Amino acid sequence: MAKLSPKKTPMREQPPKERVKNYNEVPYGYSPEEAVIEAQRCIQCKKPACIEGCPVEINIPGFIALVAEKKFKEGINLLKTKNILPAICGRVCPQESQCEAKCVLGVKHESVAIGRLERFLADWEREQGEIEPPAIPECSGKRVAVVGSGPAGITVAADLAQLGHKVDMFEALHQPGGVLTYGIPEFRLPKAIVFKEIDSLKKMGVNLYLDSVIGQIKSIEELLKEYDSIFLGTGAGLPWFLEVPGENLNGVYSANEYLTRSNLMKAYLFPKYKTPVIKGKRVATVGGGNVAMDCARTALRLGAEKSIIVYRRSRTELPARLEEIHHAEEEGVIFQFLSNPCAFIGDKNN
Repeated sequence: MAKLSPKKTPMREQPPKERVKNYNEVPYGYSPEEAVIEAQRCIQCKKPACIEGCPVEINIPGFIALVAEKKFKEGINLLKTKNILPAICGRVCPQESQCEAKCVLGVKHESVAIGRLERFLADWEREQGEIEPPAIPECSGKRVAVVGSGPAGITVAADLAQLGHKVDMFEALHQPGGVLTYGIPEFRLPKAIVFKEIDSLKKMGVNLYLDSVIGQIKSIEELLKEYDSIFLGTGAGLPWFLEVPGENLNGVYSANEYLTRSNLMKAYLFPKYKTPVIKGKRVATVGGGNVAMDCARTALRLGAEKSIIVYRRSRTELPARLEEIHHAEEEGVIFQFLSNPCAFIGDKNN
């Protein structure tokens, strides 16, 4: 038996000086050989605590064991019995505070790279040319309306379809995915990945209606007459502001608006699309979570000379994923801790 490596198998990435000039995905993902090496680090605990750390209770040791044996098809099939979005979750789930935080190997060494292995299996299946949806039972006769096609709506629709219910999903915008499409930048979660995973829903019999604003095309009362049940997954669309003077000045954006403009107006395809987002020379982002990292890194890609994170607590209390903080630092984002704005000061033109 090979000696157990104390560290995760590294994942190859775009060099910082190159990636800060493009919107291509930063990590390249594992090769099959790298995935097998990492999977072999799993010690296959008798009582796998990693499953307890997973919100959807994926059989983590099971799919990792299959990767270690190079049984990739069996691995992805096992994974998808619990999670219909493995390519997305493998990229953006906070594994270090969930499944990987519970990994027994992490007591003495680095935990197994569960998220990277999940991503590998999903990418491997997609590269084979066809994503196989889970088996669907006979129709139950029940009809459900899912309002919103973000992560909550997608998950509910998949679970309901696997129970045999007929699902119609309504999305207000012209592309599905919610925050996955309009909130998370292309360099962290490519749109093609999101749309491919949503294609699996359609293969499961879920009907998707875009440009469909519930409340305008139909009321909730009308939906209740047509469907046995309704799920409202409308997302956290309204931003929180600091409630300090000057918040309404031109050039002060909520993260929601800034990232949605960048995604909706295809800033990631610049210069083909010239997105009307203010491209400041010095851009300050207030906050320290994943969304703040997304904004600060997007600012650099839109041409900012300096991108600064202003965070009210210390570095050790940053809530963002360690990987996101690391990527931001590599790209040149400046961190200003123990600071918070008291006011925004404008000029004569606001």
